[in-house]
Amino acid sequence: MSLTLREKSQETIYLDKKKIRIFSLSFVSKNFGSIKNLPKSLKIILENILRRKDNDITKLKDIKALIHWQKYGHILHEIDYYPVRILMQDFTGVPAIIDLATMREVVLKLGGNAKQINPSIPVDLIIDHSITVDYFGTKNALKKNTALEMYRNYERYKFLRWGQKNFNNFRVVPPGTGICHQVNLEYLGKTIWEEKVDNEIFAWPDTVIGTDSHTTMINALGILGWGMGGIEAEAAMLGQPISMLIPDVVGFKLNGKLCSGINATDLVLTITQMLRKHGVVNKFVEFYGDGLSNLSLSDRSTIANMAPEYGATCGFFPIDQVTIDYMKLTGRDNKHIILVETYAKKQGIWRNVGDEPIFTTTLTLDMDQVQSSIAGPKRPQDCIPIKNVPTLFDYKTKYKGSILNKHDINIKHKDNSIKLNQVFQDGAIVIAAITSCTNTSNPNVLIAAALLAKKAIKYGLKQKYWVKTSLSPGSKVVSIYLDKLNLLTYFEQLGFNIVGYGCMTCIGNSGPLDKKIESAIINNNLTVNAVLSGNRNFEGRIHPLVKENWIASPPLVIAYAIAGTMRINLEVDPIGKDHYGNKIFLKDIWPSDEEIITEVKKIKSEIFYKGYKKVFFGNKEWKDIKVDNSITYKWNKDSTYIRPSPFFENMDIKTKHNNDIIDAQILAIFGDSITTDHISPAGKIDINSPAGRYLISNGVENENFNSYGSRRGNHEVMVRGTFSNIRIKNEMLLGKEGGYTKYPSEGNQLPIYDAAMRYKQNNIPLILIAGKEYGSGSSRDWAAKGPYLQGIKVVIAESFERIHRSNLIGMGILPLVFAEDLNRNVLNIKGTELFDIKDLSQLKPKCKVKVIIKRENTREEIFNTYCCIYTNTELRYYHHGGILKYIIRKMID
Repeated sequence: MSLTLREKSQETIYLDKKKIRIFSLSFVSKNFGSIKNLPKSLKIILENILRRKDNDITKLKDIKALIHWQKYGHILHEIDYYPVRILMQDFTGVPAIIDLATMREVVLKLGGNAKQINPSIPVDLIIDHSITVDYFGTKNALKKNTALEMYRNYERYKFLRWGQKNFNNFRVVPPGTGICHQVNLEYLGKTIWEEKVDNEIFAWPDTVIGTDSHTTMINALGILGWGMGGIEAEAAMLGQPISMLIPDVVGFKLNGKLCSGINATDLVLTITQMLRKHGVVNKFVEFYGDGLSNLSLSDRSTIANMAPEYGATCGFFPIDQVTIDYMKLTGRDNKHIILVETYAKKQGIWRNVGDEPIFTTTLTLDMDQVQSSIAGPKRPQDCIPIKNVPTLFDYKTKYKGSILNKHDINIKHKDNSIKLNQVFQDGAIVIAAITSCTNTSNPNVLIAAALLAKKAIKYGLKQKYWVKTSLSPGSKVVSIYLDKLNLLTYFEQLGFNIVGYGCMTCIGNSGPLDKKIESAIINNNLTVNAVLSGNRNFEGRIHPLVKENWIASPPLVIAYAIAGTMRINLEVDPIGKDHYGNKIFLKDIWPSDEEIITEVKKIKSEIFYKGYKKVFFGNKEWKDIKVDNSITYKWNKDSTYIRPSPFFENMDIKTKHNNDIIDAQILAIFGDSITTDHISPAGKIDINSPAGRYLISNGVENENFNSYGSRRGNHEVMVRGTFSNIRIKNEMLLGKEGGYTKYPSEGNQLPIYDAAMRYKQNNIPLILIAGKEYGSGSSRDWAAKGPYLQGIKVVIAESFERIHRSNLIGMGILPLVFAEDLNRNVLNIKGTELFDIKDLSQLKPKCKVKVIIKRENTREEIFNTYCCIYTNTELRYYHHGGILKYIIRKMID
């Protein structure tokens, strides 16, 4: 019997007499062609192909396509990709596990084996999105917020405990431990994976997909990973490959080093702006250049984290000495660290000085040109040097993205009920949060913030008392080293007490403002601000009353909290006055690089060991949750948190090709940059919204609404919350804010949910029309599930973000893009038109699709679109009505 390519490519390496088998990339070079100039991220993809257990004909085509890629830096070729493991957080993890639990019941009813619905690869779910900043500014804030989290989310946590007990390959990191990205970086990530197969030890690159878009943070550790919706993650759990085109890879060359006083946050905001302008959606970004040696791994993680903000699939950093040093610092096993270095050098995925791979396109940044910056007020790619921030409050200066108008400028409002000593006006900062996702994995910026706070206190500076301040670390390691270095006290003296270990403000769990502050904002129609060290500042996300949100480094968050307003040039204006009335400037309290480095060097591996010693244990309340060993979950029909998934109701075991769409009605028309937060909010549930009315009718009091994110296990809440963001604008209503639309037969203005249900009752298919970058932001599967339950069949946009496009297909919704420079404005689409889309059974990936538009009292018109289904596997998912139905039919078949 002849050997397969998988068998032929195997090679043995020895580490301290230990025999380890690998799938050799040298074998590919010797037998099929050089891969010397292939980007290192694609070498990991190549190894994944070589290791696959499929037929050699397909495998050989894929290998040759990757070798040919080097010629042009681009090729249209579909591959199947198998990640090593899956990472989840609880907001997206709960609905994913609900889907699996429901699928077990469906498979049983259809005569299959329920235990087939079981993760076939390791899955880690980290509970980090549920805790809210209800209490702040006191030493007991952490304890109180944690207790409230456990009370509010008991039903969800009980369900996850059941899943932990009844699914194989499924671990849960309990609440109060840290966020998924930082735990992944500091503890879970292996860089090189070891596994026993047929009594032999094999090694291959650690790869991961996550149900959070910022899974890309792990790219800093040389681990190829990116975010996906929970729908695709469920498919991967159940053994399905990820269908993808071999990506373009944009090379981003970093030269030199950052100037004194400039940090990784300033750098990543600059990079984000450059890459958004360049265009990297559906592409890998790989960082290279000798400047990488001047970036710590923590700095790299800040950059890798924000790949969704610059639009890339991932922001990859190759393995090098910086990787090895970080693994030693974080307490990884020494023998494993030796394996990582040996494997990376043997396989050609180690970064060497002077490496110049072939890329699709390249950009270059001299890091000494980076300025101190923030981003906002509603898009993370809008990077602004801090010296230019006050100009945004001058009506003569036009700024793309700013929502300030002429009448907002220089109007001073006083509210005597607050008894402020200073003027509370437009531009005031009401939230300042050092929040976990992007920056708390980086000791450089956190220690810089602590030292800045120390100097501010020395001069007698304090945060303004209308500013809600908070510190939410991404892991317990942070609080351990801050306490050990005697730096935590300086955060606390400025009100930045630890409020919880979780995403918190960045995900929209910023909690309530003081009632008097809220009244002042509402009564005076103030445009107020939040400053946070996270990565998301989309409209309506951080707090419903805060119109403008700014991303900044942790030290700048503290500086702005002291200033209390965005109407300040921190480079030249005084930030406050000392005990003697002398003006104090930011430069007076900014720590030197030497001061920061001195403290960072005191962080040792023992701190990481202590922080992760009991990572899977949880607190007493977590341990006390009792669950049974039932194969299927015992649903509580009265629960407003956990309900069985509705996506398999009346499911036919036979495949049904999608029917033609006739006389479809437009549900809404949206402009550019509609995010998944606009489509499916994560934050506060308004009492007067459809979701609020549903909860009230089910006996839930307003103070117990929790958030949309925590209610994702209940489709009744989530379908009502779809398109309910308070800042979304349906162009059918001429600029009115909020989730409303017109119902044509009556001419009424209705909540989008109410209108959708009327259409559904009358069996009228629905269409959405949108502009550029539709679905940017989080990998939020409810941004596709919600529209599916509302009856939406098609979304026609000018462009889609990667993850949301995949999620739509995963739910059986057709994504189309306007062809030939057409858009809603060129076609003069008003919302009263009807649409036909025919011959859907004949669809092919990326084919041209004709859309018939029928206007009132006029002839039919035809315009062209392109199908945004990219692969044949995606096409199969679409024809089955979504991935999950496809999997069930395949299992039963």
